[in-house]
Amino acid sequence: MPRLITLLFVMATALGCHAQDGGELLEYQQEIGGGIGLDSYVGDAAGGFMKHPGLMGTVLWRRNLNPRMVVKVNASFGHISGNTEGIYIPQDPLSETPEGGQKAELIHFSRNILDFGAQFEFNFLGYGMGASFKGLKRWTPYLTAGVGMCIGMGGGAKAAAGMCIPLGAGFRFKLKPRWNLGFEWTFNFTTTDKLDDSEATPHLIDPYGIESGMFKNKDCYTKMALTVSYDIAPKYRKCNN
Repeated sequence: MPRLITLLFVMATALGCHAQDGGELLEYQQEIGGGIGLDSYVGDAAGGFMKHPGLMGTVLWRRNLNPRMVVKVNASFGHISGNTEGIYIPQDPLSETPEGGQKAELIHFSRNILDFGAQFEFNFLGYGMGASFKGLKRWTPYLTAGVGMCIGMGGGAKAAAGMCIPLGAGFRFKLKPRWNLGFEWTFNFTTTDKLDDSEATPHLIDPYGIESGMFKNKDCYTKMALTVSYDIAPKYRKCNN
């Protein structure tokens, strides 16, 4: 009888460890995924927020430092466009007339944009499933900031590259223990004024003759994306039963 009790105890312990491996005792350190969304140019030929949206695709990799802090590496490819309809762009901003000369003809541009970089995300709530004693939630809003590079291409002009600083916010929701749904909006500041360059003349590079700085008088763009990611790289813990 004592041997039977001992055998049953050992079996129960082993089953308990096995059951918890798929739940509270199994954590994932990384995510891979992608998504689709919209991007929009913000510059001299914008004419308004999200007035000329373009399609965008993105891929991402996350390293979960803890339930509240995440490092993300991502790359996206999209399309931006704009025109000067209803916007006063002078033919010669350095002329001596108060208006900067006559109004330039309608300028239109259409280019592709590629960007890649790294971002830090801060979750307002501990994000995850299982480990109820940690107070984890299946959903959380978050803030994000980072640094990267952007390249404007096509449109009959040379490629233009610059540094970009994305700042934004997002929302994440766990569909299942390893599947994540997210939405993110970022405003991307750049160090180039040539994202809107094209064959049109005059070019939209310093059209008002304003002295430029690192981020002053430069082109920007926004991105909104719906993403899906999958948890990888499990981290196992020993069973303490």
